[in-house]
Amino acid sequence: MNSTSRPARILALFLSFLLLAGPAAQAQNAPLPLPAPTTLEPTDPWLYRGSDIPQDKEWLFGELKNGLRYAVRRNGVPPGQVSIRIRVDVGSLYEKPQEAGYAHLIEHLTFRESKYLKNAEAIPVWQRLGATFGSDTNAQTTPTETSFKIDLPDADPAKLEEGIKLLSGMIREPALSDANIATEVPIVLAEGRESEGPGRRVLDATRELYFKGQLIAEHPPIGTPETLKAATSASIRAFHQRWYRPENTLIVIAGDGPPESFTSLIERYFGDWQVPGPHTPQPDFGAPKAPAGADPNHPVGETQVLVEPDLPRAVTWAVLRPWHQVTDNIEYNRGLMLDQVALAIINRRLESKARAGGSFLAAGIDTDKVSRSADGTFVTITPLGADWKKSVADVRAVIADALATPPSEAEIARELAEIDVAYANQVEQQVNQAGSKLADDMVQAVDIRETVASPETVLAVFRGMRDRFTPDAVFAHTKSLFKGTVERAMYVTPKAGEASAADLKQALLAPVKPDGSARLAAKSIDFADLPAIGAPQQPVASHPVGIRDIEQLDFPNGVKAMIWKTTFEPGRITVRVRFGAGYRAFKPEDAPYISLGQMALLPSGIGQLGPDDLDRLATGRKLGFDFGIEDGVFTMEGETRPADVDGQIYLFAAKLANPGWDPNPVLRAKAAAQLGYESLSANPMGVLNRDLQWLLSNRDPRYATPTPAQLDAATPEGFRKVWEPLLKQGPIEVMVFGDIDEQGTIATLSKTFGALPARTPIPPQVLARGIAFPGPQDAPLVLHHRGDKDQAAAVVAWPTGGGVAGLPESRRLELLGQIFSNRLLDAMREKAGASYSPQVGSTWPEDLDSGGRIVAIAQMPPGEVPEFFAAADRIASDLATKGPSADELNRVTEPMRNLISRALSGHRFWMSLLEGATSDPRRIDALRSLMTDYTAATPEDIRRLAQTYLASRKGWRAAVIPEGQQLAAAAPPAAARAAQ
Repeated sequence: MNSTSRPARILALFLSFLLLAGPAAQAQNAPLPLPAPTTLEPTDPWLYRGSDIPQDKEWLFGELKNGLRYAVRRNGVPPGQVSIRIRVDVGSLYEKPQEAGYAHLIEHLTFRESKYLKNAEAIPVWQRLGATFGSDTNAQTTPTETSFKIDLPDADPAKLEEGIKLLSGMIREPALSDANIATEVPIVLAEGRESEGPGRRVLDATRELYFKGQLIAEHPPIGTPETLKAATSASIRAFHQRWYRPENTLIVIAGDGPPESFTSLIERYFGDWQVPGPHTPQPDFGAPKAPAGADPNHPVGETQVLVEPDLPRAVTWAVLRPWHQVTDNIEYNRGLMLDQVALAIINRRLESKARAGGSFLAAGIDTDKVSRSADGTFVTITPLGADWKKSVADVRAVIADALATPPSEAEIARELAEIDVAYANQVEQQVNQAGSKLADDMVQAVDIRETVASPETVLAVFRGMRDRFTPDAVFAHTKSLFKGTVERAMYVTPKAGEASAADLKQALLAPVKPDGSARLAAKSIDFADLPAIGAPQQPVASHPVGIRDIEQLDFPNGVKAMIWKTTFEPGRITVRVRFGAGYRAFKPEDAPYISLGQMALLPSGIGQLGPDDLDRLATGRKLGFDFGIEDGVFTMEGETRPADVDGQIYLFAAKLANPGWDPNPVLRAKAAAQLGYESLSANPMGVLNRDLQWLLSNRDPRYATPTPAQLDAATPEGFRKVWEPLLKQGPIEVMVFGDIDEQGTIATLSKTFGALPARTPIPPQVLARGIAFPGPQDAPLVLHHRGDKDQAAAVVAWPTGGGVAGLPESRRLELLGQIFSNRLLDAMREKAGASYSPQVGSTWPEDLDSGGRIVAIAQMPPGEVPEFFAAADRIASDLATKGPSADELNRVTEPMRNLISRALSGHRFWMSLLEGATSDPRRIDALRSLMTDYTAATPEDIRRLAQTYLASRKGWRAAVIPEGQQLAAAAPPAAARAAQ
């Protein structure tokens, strides 16, 4: 029973197998007239065969005579969009050893050329139809499936038919020629190369260990260079014919249109699909097996220690059971809900231990049915220091307590309240569910061989079994989660010789005393028990802002608010608070406390309420507590619902009025930052993530990643000294948008933000701080990483500007960046095969008058770095002298037009456009030209921008190459390369 309201059962990060996204495609033929709805009668709802789960009647199911199955439904979120998914029951587990990587390669080739698509026309054609490449058009290959995803905006009947027709040509008749294989294999190899490094090695080693003797151990989707380079048209065609068959194919359509028309198009373009040869059954994926002579009560099998000098310590182990096809009925899902409560109780206890300063930074337990290959319980631990054995013993002691003694009724009630509010919220917001999400959920359900259920069904099943969540029942399910056929474990350490596989096995077999100290107290906390913020103050002024029905409120203490009651997103409310000066507020010597604040400021509590107290306060409520630091402002944000919006607003006001300073979140944030620092040197993108913002800000210390030495010097006392005055400084803007009661919201704002004391003004010298851009270079800056020798990354950047006055120009700079990105993709991926996903982006700070940039970035082999720089120079020069073609401009403006049109149906988009408008009404004026700024630009407009920003100075450049290597000489001019 797959549902958007069921918390995802995901394998922990160490088992997050790569979902390899490929390119996307389209064609040039005019669409046929839209067929009238046929009298095609759907067959029985095949997804529910053998199940007593009530069918979600919004879905229309059917099966064609050739065996192809479909599921379609009407959905108007966002308006005009139709989401199409085509899933083929083939992934890397279906490959023979000599075919490793074929499933993923065919995914790429499907987009390369097909019956209705010319070679390399994929990206341009989808963009002309208004679909954004990568987000609206994509694909992925997993061990068990290949799926193609199209979100077609503004899908009138002609465009919808064109999309279905093109997809039919891609799936049924891709051009699997030797020439296309020769073009696409280097791109696939580049994709694989860019994912290599210590993280990938850990994932691969863990997969091979956990699933030893099974197909999944040896068949990652990316394949091997040897098998990919050996692929031929004949071998690829044979694989395609074996698996790309109608009986292996599912089509899902959810969108703003009549389901009968969707089924008619499926029948028209797929109904006559036939593939010669007999059906090939799915391979046997194998099952986990215990070693001979293992203790059936504790069958610890293979263990492994992996040394990765750039990664922090991590211990993981798995309790593995064979995967079986389940009967996805109500009783089965009741069992899953009991499992869910059992896991939640243990994870809460582990989190409490970690918060209190235990031997581990973090620990967690999850379950997953991995690629129809194993049913497992997975434990992950991040030790705080070198004593990994203690962290393992401490986690095992918490688990041992859960296996020895039933949980209390109070613990169960707390988790039930958490789950109930999540399920109930899904019922309240189901009208807001996007068609793309519904389509993805259907594909996932088919992949895991289960059903889908409406939010009402899930909530009804859950509430209907409340009397079954007894301590004994949860206890029984807890014990079943830790029983399996075999247990396997991995320890990753940066230090060679620190442990052996035998040491790890012994750590798992050593007796432990159950530790019940982390069982949480039953004490509950209610908002009614909390102190008032201050004396309530009504707003002194109220007026419409002139956009939609948004109202501005001005309070006597200087706080300004915008509220907006919407009707198109029932049950959904967002509260956003902007205050202070952001990055501008910090002195250079305070820089380490910036990143610590992002992690620890909100968890450090409110008044006497620490993290555990805030958790109890949030029990049974939907509250968010996100914090961000922007160039010129701090933000707090939470998504909530009508029943909890008053508490959400109170929490944010209380954080400013009476912040808590619990030292443990600061110490934990320090430990996390120190543990992760060395891993940033492990590959080129890690180095850029660490240093690029700092470098592009002319080495401003505020934008530097703190070093371990700087973190060592940081203290909870220093944290408070830096942050306490900043929480009192600068104007406050509160935005409450969504399904609100206007008068009730005004009353709550009056009791909270209106009751705050007057704020301290931001000093003029702080307001004057901007962001500088590095000066001219004689040569590219060269940085080094400690990772694989065939990995590098390069950056070229140009300064632009900032500020509200330049917003119209900033939007057209985004178009320039997208055009640049399309050209760079063509040069580095399509033509050279050197980089899988080069990108160009434009940023423009609205709260500062400086700091904007256009940045081009890509990964590639070290020898290709000069060609990247040369390609960026050629593109920048050509755009500045000739500008883009009308077609190039249309390929970015049409998707942008559709993106904006879709986004306008959500209140969060309006919130992002209007934030800051209470203090700077120019933002409202700039909003009025939003659509024309993005869609009415001419090629000459873009040329002038390129002349101003790209040709006025040479781009700043940097390269990250392996340690011990030097940057290759500059690439020869194009004419010289051609002559060579």
